[in-house]
Amino acid sequence: MSSAQDRLERMVRRVQAQARVPALAAALHRADRPLWTCQVGGTGNDTALGPDTRFRIGSVTKTFTSVLVMQCRDDGLLDLDDPIGRHLDLPAHGDLTVRRLLSHTAGLQREPYGDVWDTLRAPGVDELVADLARAERVLPAGRRYHYSNLGMALLGRLVGEQRGGTWAEVLTERVLTPLGLAATSVTPGPAAATGFLVDAYSDEAHPEPPTDFGAVGPAAQLWSTATDMARWAAFLADPAALDPAGAVLAPSTLDEMRWPLTTTDETSWAAGFGLGLILVPYPDRVVHVGHDGAMPGFLAAVYGRRGGDGTAGAMGCAVLGSAGTAAEVFELPHRLLAAAAEHDPAAIEPWRPGEPAPAPLRGMLGRWWGEGFEYVFSWHDGTLRARGADDPAGKPPAVFAPLPERPDVFRTVSGREAGELLRLTRDEHGTVVRMHWATYRFTRHQETFDRYDFRAG
Repeated sequence: MSSAQDRLERMVRRVQAQARVPALAAALHRADRPLWTCQVGGTGNDTALGPDTRFRIGSVTKTFTSVLVMQCRDDGLLDLDDPIGRHLDLPAHGDLTVRRLLSHTAGLQREPYGDVWDTLRAPGVDELVADLARAERVLPAGRRYHYSNLGMALLGRLVGEQRGGTWAEVLTERVLTPLGLAATSVTPGPAAATGFLVDAYSDEAHPEPPTDFGAVGPAAQLWSTATDMARWAAFLADPAALDPAGAVLAPSTLDEMRWPLTTTDETSWAAGFGLGLILVPYPDRVVHVGHDGAMPGFLAAVYGRRGGDGTAGAMGCAVLGSAGTAAEVFELPHRLLAAAAEHDPAAIEPWRPGEPAPAPLRGMLGRWWGEGFEYVFSWHDGTLRARGADDPAGKPPAVFAPLPERPDVFRTVSGREAGELLRLTRDEHGTVVRMHWATYRFTRHQETFDRYDFRAG
């Protein structure tokens, strides 16, 4: 075992011991290393704890349901701004949009009508819909983040209706099977850990009752292994590496899901929420993307890592525990990802010469001025790019794509001013003498808005 792996194992063992977790399983997936796993403790039953042990992953299930919704959108079955009532016959709240429900900004109450957590009896599909008129709109739509299992349950029903099957059937066919997540299922299977409540003032661990979430299953039903969940986390962070053909979801759609739409806590701004995904920012432009999960007797945290020095491709981590109150489980995958990037960083790829810029663009590369600030336009990896001259090294550049039907016009496809046009203007000799980016004028020398050239001044 390498020293880096030994460090990760000690981190897992420390949390298991200090947080008193009967069974703790962790896995780290990355494109440049073999899968790393670690299990500590016992299942609490007559099965052995190992890489194949399944745990309840709770609300990590929501990330799967969200991907299914985005598949429907990409296939033209719905629009994110459609009211859900356009696709489901609902007695109330049909005006809430798919986007609001995905981002937990619909204002719908947290749970289905009734005392689900007292009875541990979740409603069936018909009951869930019938009782919807008794569920409250606790906040105005779009006002702020308010977590709702009920909202996600409705999205699961939406997916089943659009695909002509149950949510579980659609999930297996369209996500689990294509990504090889064979150990992820709606039932625990034969090799599952028992979930416990560990007494606060003694070492007693009391088993929690098994639960089936029925129609609320799309919010919290799934069971899985740390191995499967580390792979899922890697997919959420770097889909092109695990699904190069985009059979499950296009990378651009995952980009959309990872865009923060709200903050989960307006006092600390410690995390954001996109389309079904939690986004945890770190220094140096690092973000962890995924979700936490909690069910009676189980906690789970599943996150992929993007950005930053040392981060490998397809880097995802999962930590699953069989204790319902060991909050340290939620922090551990973030610490494991950071430690792996720091102490076992991805290799630095050597630079190699590439193809020259196309002849019509070579003369326009270099420094330009716009709005009083200096920018550098360059050609790298087959694309035209631009950066502010004073941008920090880790800030992504703006990247442009030509519009074939419009010579000397480009679309900004990422970075600063994404979506806006860049227009080149040439003189009678074909030299680019000025540009307009998002309608702002760019010139070779610093100018005021009324075109006073300081060089001539």
